[in-house]
Amino acid sequence: MNSPVSVSALYERVSRIMPKAEWMAHEADVAAILELKRTKNAVILAHNYQTPEIFHGVADIVGDSLALARKAMDVDADIIVLAGVHFMAETAKLLNPSKTVLIPDMRAGCSLADSITPEDIALLRQAHPGVPVVTYVNTSAAVKAASDICCTSGNAKEVVESLGVPKVLMLPDEYLAQNVARQTHVELIAWKGHCEVHQLFTPQDIRDLREAHPGVIVLAHPECPPDVVLEADFAGSTAVMSDYVAKEKPPRVVLLTECSMSDNVAANNPDVEFIRPCNLCPHMKRITLANIREALETGTHEVTVDPAVADKARLAVERMLAVK
Repeated sequence: MNSPVSVSALYERVSRIMPKAEWMAHEADVAAILELKRTKNAVILAHNYQTPEIFHGVADIVGDSLALARKAMDVDADIIVLAGVHFMAETAKLLNPSKTVLIPDMRAGCSLADSITPEDIALLRQAHPGVPVVTYVNTSAAVKAASDICCTSGNAKEVVESLGVPKVLMLPDEYLAQNVARQTHVELIAWKGHCEVHQLFTPQDIRDLREAHPGVIVLAHPECPPDVVLEADFAGSTAVMSDYVAKEKPPRVVLLTECSMSDNVAANNPDVEFIRPCNLCPHMKRITLANIREALETGTHEVTVDPAVADKARLAVERMLAVK
């Protein structure tokens, strides 16, 4: 399935954003990972926030969290290595139950996913009887299982309106819910969960960027606070931001999201100047070439989901996938 690739040739993908000396420090791990993928019939799914040597060097499938899981369903592989955070590995397992799913570091969590539990949802249902629960995919499988339907940052409005009801509980990202609320007549009841990366951006950051870099186009992730989204030129998921840059080719752009996203999009858009205000996700950065290699060598760490939880969580995801 994985045809041989020259490690030195791979450097061409990142040569604009990474010095040759830095790439050379990665070459041994890259070469070992490419061989391990071939011999073990494995694929690597890398989120848009992974570092360039992972994203462009060893990944077979890249994208946002749901795109990774969906694309993996069509891959003829025995093993999936998820270069991302734990809830993404769980979602990949939900949609690929017959495949072995590995995450290189079990500590790769998420502040947003950790902000809500199934018990919280049970209490919310008591407080708002009959109101459906829409849960962001950036949550644990147990939380998905306690929900009616999932959504992504890219399809949240469509999912909310597909339910045909006047009021919805939209969890757990407060800012995503507030940003979607401006686009729909459905009343959204939010939870106070936040992404520790996106909540740091402010409108003043944008004003400072515009002053320092005249003409810059500002793209914001909808997990940013609403006043930041309003101050930006465009808002969208990581996939939508990437598509915007590729299509519109703005001479100068800034992506208000995790640091590595800009590096990875810049590698594919050499004619665009990227301004990089840097907020790192400490959880994403727990994934490295070294522990990807170790995961493939040793089979650690396997991600499993209790079957009773998996069936309910999968249903919530499948309901979302059925929304056009």
